[in-house]
Amino acid sequence: MNIKQELAQRMNIQEKQVESVLKLLSEGATIPFIARYRKEMTGALDEEQIRVIETEYQYLTNLEKRKEDVIRLIKEKEMLTEDLEKSIQACTKLAEVEDLYRPFKEHKKTKASEAIQKGLEPLAKKIMSFPMSGDLNTLASGYQMETEEALTGAKYIISEWVSDNAYYRKYIRNEITKNGILESKKKKNAQDEKKVYEMYYDFKDYIKSMKYYRTLAINRGESENILSVSIQSDEEKITDFLNQKCIKNPSSFVVPVVKEAIKDALKRLILPSIEREIRNDLTEKAEEKAIETFKENLENLLMTKPLKNATVLGFDPAFRTGCKLAVLNPQGEVLEISTIYPHEPKNEKVKSCEILRNLINKYQVNVIAIGNGTASRESESFVAEAIKGLDVKYSLVSEAGASVYSASKLAIQEFPDLTVEKRSAISIGRRVQDPLSELVKIDPKSIGVGEYQHDVNQKNLENALDFTVEKIVNKIGVNINTASASILKYISGLNKKAIASILEYKNKKPFQNREEIRSLNGVSEKIFEQSIGFLRVLDSKNPLDRTKIHPESYELTEKMLHLYHLDLKNIDTPDFKEKLDQIDIKKMSEQLQIDTYTLTDIIEELKNPGIDRRDELETITLKSDVLNIEDLKEGMELEGTIRNVVSFGAFVDIGLHNDGLIHISKLSKSYIKDPKEVVHVGQIVKCYVTSIDLEKEKVNLSLYKD
Repeated sequence: MNIKQELAQRMNIQEKQVESVLKLLSEGATIPFIARYRKEMTGALDEEQIRVIETEYQYLTNLEKRKEDVIRLIKEKEMLTEDLEKSIQACTKLAEVEDLYRPFKEHKKTKASEAIQKGLEPLAKKIMSFPMSGDLNTLASGYQMETEEALTGAKYIISEWVSDNAYYRKYIRNEITKNGILESKKKKNAQDEKKVYEMYYDFKDYIKSMKYYRTLAINRGESENILSVSIQSDEEKITDFLNQKCIKNPSSFVVPVVKEAIKDALKRLILPSIEREIRNDLTEKAEEKAIETFKENLENLLMTKPLKNATVLGFDPAFRTGCKLAVLNPQGEVLEISTIYPHEPKNEKVKSCEILRNLINKYQVNVIAIGNGTASRESESFVAEAIKGLDVKYSLVSEAGASVYSASKLAIQEFPDLTVEKRSAISIGRRVQDPLSELVKIDPKSIGVGEYQHDVNQKNLENALDFTVEKIVNKIGVNINTASASILKYISGLNKKAIASILEYKNKKPFQNREEIRSLNGVSEKIFEQSIGFLRVLDSKNPLDRTKIHPESYELTEKMLHLYHLDLKNIDTPDFKEKLDQIDIKKMSEQLQIDTYTLTDIIEELKNPGIDRRDELETITLKSDVLNIEDLKEGMELEGTIRNVVSFGAFVDIGLHNDGLIHISKLSKSYIKDPKEVVHVGQIVKCYVTSIDLEKEKVNLSLYKD
C-alpha cells in the first residue's frame, strides 16, 4: 500500500499535500505553524486536516507494520500461500489482518487444542472430507476412546476451524451490523431510584441506526448493573450460510456431526466475539462523536468575545460562608477583595448593599459577573435590587471548573494569601474580561460543555481538547507582556524552559520587540521560528510585531509597501487600508516571487493590525434586572446565550437559575440530524417559551414561533 496515496484519496486532497505535511512534521514543525505559515506547501490545509494526516498516517503505518509481521510469522510456519498474502496486503483495517492471522496464532488451551493433543485432528479432517461410505462408529474407531468422545473432540476441532475462518467472520460481522438489533433490559432487582435509565428498561434498536448518546447511556447503565445488554441476530440465516459454505457433500453420513460443530462454533465462539467487536465499534464511534461535540462546544466557548476595557466585580455566591467579591481592573489585576452576607443565616442585606455600592462607586465598576452556582438566584435578586440607580450591569457567568482552578497549585501560586472562594471570585470576574486567558487555566474536561464526558476514553478526550485549546490560542495569539504560563504552554513550539525564560524576562521589564525573544535562554532558532508569529508585542516600535505576520516575512512586507509608497507609520490610517485594497495580489505575487497565500495573509494583517478575531463576535448579554420563572408566559420572546449543545438539543441561559432547554425538534422547522447544524456554544439567540414547569423549575424553549 502506498500510504500517502491512500491517505490523499481518503481525504480527497493531493498526494503532494500529504507529503508536505509529513515532511514539515518530521522537521519539528507544529500543526498551528504549518496551518498558518506554510500554506503554500500544504495548499492551505487547516489544523484539523493536518491533524488527521498526522494521526491517520500513524495508523496506516502501524497497519503496514502489522501486515509485514503477520506475513513473516505465517511464512515461518511454512503456511503462507500467494492468495493469503494478497488477502493480508489488501486489508484496510487492523481487525481484518487479525482475522486472517487468527488460524495461525498459538491458541491458549482450548477444547480444540485438548482434542488435538489426544490425536483427534486426523478424525476431524476425515469428517470434513465428507466420506460417502461407512459409518460414524467405523470412522471414529482406533483413537483409544469411545466413539462419542472421539466425535465430540473432533467437533471441537471443526468448530475452531469454522470460527477461525476470516471470510466467515467477515460475512457474519457484516450481517449482524446491517440487520442486527441491540437490546437492553432492566436487570431483576436493579436499583434505579431516579429512573435515569427508564427509557432503556425495554429498549430495541437496529445496530446500524443506534444514536451515539444511546450507546453511551446503555454502556453506563450496564456498567452500573442496572441494564443487561444483548445483540439479537438472525441465527438461522447465519447458520444456513455456514452450512452451505462448510458442507461440501450434503449426502455424506457425517453431515449431522458437521452441523452440530457449526452450531457450537456459532454459539460458543463466533457470536460472543463478534458481538464484543460490534459493541466495541459502536462505543468507539459513539466516543468519537461525543468527543467531537465536546471539542466544538469548547472551541466556541473559548472564542467568546472578551469584555475589554471594563472594570469588573467578580461575585462568587454562597449562603453560610458569605458572597466573595473581587474588583478587577481592565487588565484583570485585583483592586480589592471583600465578603458580604446578604443571605441566610446572617441576612445582612442592608450592610451588604452598602459595601457593594461603595465598591462600584469607588472603582467605577462597569459589570458585575455573578457565578451561576449555589445561591446564584438569590444573589442575582440581591444585585439587581442593590444596583438600582447606578450605571452598572451584571451577567450570570458559568462557574464550571472555577472551583477546580481555585484549589489548584496554579491558583495558590498566583494568590497564596487568599481563600479558595476569593480566588473563585477573581476567576469568575476574569472569565468576563478575557474568557480564553482564564479558561486555559482549567482542565478542559472541567469546563462543563460536553456530554457523557466520563463515559468516553479519557486519554482520547484529553488529547482532543488539548488540541482544540492549542488551535484557538494560536489562532487568537497572545500579548507576550500580559500572557500567563497557562496560556503560553499552548503556544506553538514553546517548551517549559522557554516559557520560564519569557516569564523571568518580562517580570523584570516588558518586551520591547520580538527580536528580544530570540536571545532568551532556552529559545532555539526552531522554537523562535515556530512560536514567534503567535506572540504579540503591542508596544513595539515596529508595528509588524503586533500582527500575525511572521518575522521571516518582514523584509517581503517592507518591499511590498515600498512598491505602493506606503509607510508603516501610517498603518492605522484609512488611506493606508485603501491603498492595500488596490493591490492586485496575483500581479504582486509574480512581482515579488511569493505565493498568493502568504501575500493574502500579510495584506489582511496590515489592514487589521493586531485584531482580535473574537471582537467580531456578539457581546455577552448584560442585565440590570432579574427575571423570575414566575414572570414567564408561553409564547414570550426572550434573548439568551447558548451554554451547552448536546445530542438532543441546546441549553440556553435566559437569566434563570436553571438554563432553558431547546429540544432538537424546536431548533428548526426543517429536520436536522445534529443541533450543531443550527446553534453553537456562546451564540446569542432569540427564543420563545413553549412550556413552564414551576415545580421542577424547568423551561422549554423554541427557536421559532409556532
